[in-house]
Amino acid sequence: MIAGNGSFPLLMLDAARAQGADVIVAAIKEETSPLIEQRGAAAVYWMSLGELGKLIDTFKKEGVHTAVMAGQVKHKQIFSAIRPDWRLAKVLLSLGTRNTDSLIGAVAKVLEDEGIHLISSTSYLEPLLAKPGVLTRRAPTEAEQKNIAYGRQVARHLAQYDIGQTVVIAESACVAVEAMEGTDATILRAGEIMKSSAHAHGDDVPVLSRALTVVKVAKPKQDMRFDVPVVGVKTIETMAQAGATCLAIDAGKCLFLDGNRVSDSADLNSISIFAATGD
Repeated sequence: MIAGNGSFPLLMLDAARAQGADVIVAAIKEETSPLIEQRGAAAVYWMSLGELGKLIDTFKKEGVHTAVMAGQVKHKQIFSAIRPDWRLAKVLLSLGTRNTDSLIGAVAKVLEDEGIHLISSTSYLEPLLAKPGVLTRRAPTEAEQKNIAYGRQVARHLAQYDIGQTVVIAESACVAVEAMEGTDATILRAGEIMKSSAHAHGDDVPVLSRALTVVKVAKPKQDMRFDVPVVGVKTIETMAQAGATCLAIDAGKCLFLDGNRVSDSADLNSISIFAATGD
């Protein structure tokens, strides 16, 4: 397993071991939680983000033929913290565009050429994929449904360029778009924009609602081996902090990292979650 940040790698390791797999972990120094050491992996090897050669050598030495990527690597890390070895430098120089899909896709091809097959990052975690429909006690209101419809249109266009997968909408207007900063930072930025808008208008009663709807989509040709959309309790807490009342995701293509606790947290905060199918 190639482990990124957050709880995703810990969950994946627990689930894989529960299903009888021996797991060798390549932990990224700049990203992976030290807790990975305490989860019963057969071995944990720490390496920097740019050490593709070390990753391949380690997996070969351990006889690894199947690998899975679990957990995000922050997009900005790829450009700031990375010191590429010659294997990765060669990959970087071969790229036409340097977005996440092209970079990780190229790394996946190098691994494949070395006899290491990358499988879906939802392997072992299928039960945590969002089911279709309303996933909370409260269904989206009519206004939230309009936000969802508009937001999904915008987010799908955004996702096809591999810029980000999340947009934040209010009154069918786009308040914030995700880029390299990540989902939580995007949601908080939208909240700040709305607060500054409220301060600018003083005590006037707003004509339009300032309630935010967060829309997170998979890419049009989502490669389930990497960068799969994930939502956790922290996402819901961030939404509550920012004044967001509704979350829309793609059914079957978004992982609920904390399982039912995500919906429970949403119910506590009067947030509606809706998982859409198709377009």
